[in-house]
Amino acid sequence: MNCNEAIEYIHSLEKFGIKPGMERIRALCNELGNPQDKLKVIHVAGTNGKGSTSTMISNILRKSGYNTGLFISPYVTDFRERIQYNGNMIEKNELAECIERVKSAIERLSVKNIQPTEFEAITATAFLYFKKKNCDFVVLEVGLGGRLDSTNVINAPYVSVITSISFDHTSILGDTIEKIAAEKSGIIKFGAETVVYPFQDEKAMNIIKKTCEEKCNSLRIPDINRLKIGEERLEGTQIIYDGIKFNLPLAGRHMAFNACTAIEAVRSLSRFGIKISEEHIVNGIECSIMLARMELIKKKPVVILDGGHNEGCAAALSEFVKKHLSGKRIIVVSSMMADKDYLSYLSAIAPLADTFIATKANVPRALSSNELMENAEKFCKQCYDIPDPQKAIVAAHNILQSDDALIVCGSFYLAGEIRETLLNF
Repeated sequence: MNCNEAIEYIHSLEKFGIKPGMERIRALCNELGNPQDKLKVIHVAGTNGKGSTSTMISNILRKSGYNTGLFISPYVTDFRERIQYNGNMIEKNELAECIERVKSAIERLSVKNIQPTEFEAITATAFLYFKKKNCDFVVLEVGLGGRLDSTNVINAPYVSVITSISFDHTSILGDTIEKIAAEKSGIIKFGAETVVYPFQDEKAMNIIKKTCEEKCNSLRIPDINRLKIGEERLEGTQIIYDGIKFNLPLAGRHMAFNACTAIEAVRSLSRFGIKISEEHIVNGIECSIMLARMELIKKKPVVILDGGHNEGCAAALSEFVKKHLSGKRIIVVSSMMADKDYLSYLSAIAPLADTFIATKANVPRALSSNELMENAEKFCKQCYDIPDPQKAIVAAHNILQSDDALIVCGSFYLAGEIRETLLNF
């Protein structure tokens, strides 16, 4: 099995869908010798900011000299982005080797009528790889929810981290912020410490606090009174937090709060005698780059690529556009998934657009470009339906002038399809 064959096999498991529950992942990990039990984990849940917070934690740890594994999702351009070691994607041959072992285990389980899902197989692959690399720490991002997510098969983590909580996946996680927070808080286990993003909905925070009390976890929240935000630019933000000065290469004020959360997460390791210096914090954060998170592709004309797809992401992007792109003519190219709350997203983003081009990412779950356009017309007068993403980008580029701004947003699937095209314009 080569790398491409391995990835094709993993994607073939998509047909089994999303099935929250721990029975299959426990069976799969047990079949593989429970590699997750050997890992020292920082576990990260939340609705928004999981990827950037996880990446910053990972980079701080590796800059501190620790061999660090990182498990994140989704990927943008390369499947191997999901599983990283010391800042590098898993090698192709090692990915193939680990997936081959997972495939064999799944085949043995299928005889018992146990069929792991795609994400469960990916999670088990990551566990095998991180054990093989003998990681000092693994930063493990939750896929969906927390309580019944396959990553939650781990024992008590060294630190539990909960990033910003808002509405997403409501059909699975619940239709109230309290229900969603309860699912996210499912990663809180006895014997750990919990670090929480500083600006949570009050109802969500109450659930987190209650869970921490029940699980005997101390709760650590970044002190925003110790945060000073300096110059905010398209490329990122100058920050001083608790006397530590650094340039955050991730745009948007919410990223500053994610950075504070990451800092408190690594500081919480001090209870294990692990000291992280200010120098390593600065070096780790300043090398943290995320694709398709308000990513500045070009400065003139401004081209921004953002894969966020829920109400919280839309609010952050809207704030960013109003702050940094005021006075510019805004052209938006967007695709969204049919199972997302696209109307809430559009209500925040479409009014900012002088021109809105609806397109359709090449995945079955994508909303039709025509339906997206019809909903965008409720908020923007000039809307177009161009189903092919490449043609949509070309159309936007043809009307884009040097003082305009192009925002490509709404889906990581779209971002993966057209990022190379944007870079080559």
